[in-house]
Amino acid sequence: MVPEHRALRVLPGKSFFLFGPRGTGKSTWVRTELRPEFTVDLLDGATFARLLARPEELRSLVPKGASVVAIDEVQRAPELLNEVHRMIEADGTVFALTGSSARKLRHGGVNRLAGRALSYRMYPFTAAELGAKFSIERSLAWGHLPALLAEPDAARYLGSYVQTYLREEVQQEGLVRNLAQFSRFLEAASFSHAAVLNVTEVARECAVERRSVDNWFQILEDLLLAARLPVFARRAQRAVVAHPKFYFFDVGVFRTIRPRGPLDRPEEIGGAALEGLVFQELRATLAHAGLEFELFFWRTRDGVEVDFVLYGAAGLVAIEVKHSAKVRPADLRGLQTFREEYPIARTLLLYLGDHREQHGAVDVWPAAEALPRLAELLRGA
Repeated sequence: MVPEHRALRVLPGKSFFLFGPRGTGKSTWVRTELRPEFTVDLLDGATFARLLARPEELRSLVPKGASVVAIDEVQRAPELLNEVHRMIEADGTVFALTGSSARKLRHGGVNRLAGRALSYRMYPFTAAELGAKFSIERSLAWGHLPALLAEPDAARYLGSYVQTYLREEVQQEGLVRNLAQFSRFLEAASFSHAAVLNVTEVARECAVERRSVDNWFQILEDLLLAARLPVFARRAQRAVVAHPKFYFFDVGVFRTIRPRGPLDRPEEIGGAALEGLVFQELRATLAHAGLEFELFFWRTRDGVEVDFVLYGAAGLVAIEVKHSAKVRPADLRGLQTFREEYPIARTLLLYLGDHREQHGAVDVWPAAEALPRLAELLRGA
């Protein structure tokens, strides 16, 4: 059974964009929470062809008196936004505009509704949203895409998701010409998940020129399938690295793309999976809970690292993630070094053990216990 409520809340009576990768539950949320009187599905071929040719027909499609209208996958026909703008102004219609890509909407000449629509993001389920259904073992194995809760064969679903969306959908949108090269790129990029990104090295691994690989990383971000995490360098006393870290948006998608063989150590993949899970939980929690933090990582030139740094009006928090059931002194080094440089920082270590610990200024929490309470922990409660 799927959880009844998502943490996303929108401002009542105001049109909005809702962006998120396919399969994260955007359309379901709009249908159940807003109950629009009319929905335009641009994945429907006939509807898409009609409105692409004549965007002005949107007004005639919408029943008179409809106060809330949803348009799914609006990025497929950006020209519709001119008509949406007119209907907001003339009729007071509230539009819920979902999209799995912001790429086309960033182009010059596209009407972005001039502040008449807010922008929100939909992420995979969080541990807090899953509630009693949250299992860190299952989360690390399969991720948090909503369909998996009712899917008897998680591996097959994720394999289909990667095949039809990350590969074929990218090609159908005309973003990539050579699907075989892009498939090799995805596999090479999976080795950079939860690691400092070296685009030149990825290009070498998949035997594609660097310029193409640069563009493909941008495509993954535009399609909301991945993100780059910048380094924290505020008032840095130690020299820090310049390159960002890279993450796929969901740990199940990462595991499905990541090749595995006899030379791959399970703990190496498991460590990247746990860090990726914490990353996606942090992103969603910051968006949903209204916490005034920006998300970074910290790594010095000599290799001392903290996985996540949260900085903003709400304070400074450093978080380290360890794929182990015990905390060793070496596991604390990054946080301790960070706190030497930033004494005001709160420091937190998440691990796979089953009890809390205190090591000086470092609070140690089992990840299984911390993730459902992440907003509370970040508030310092």
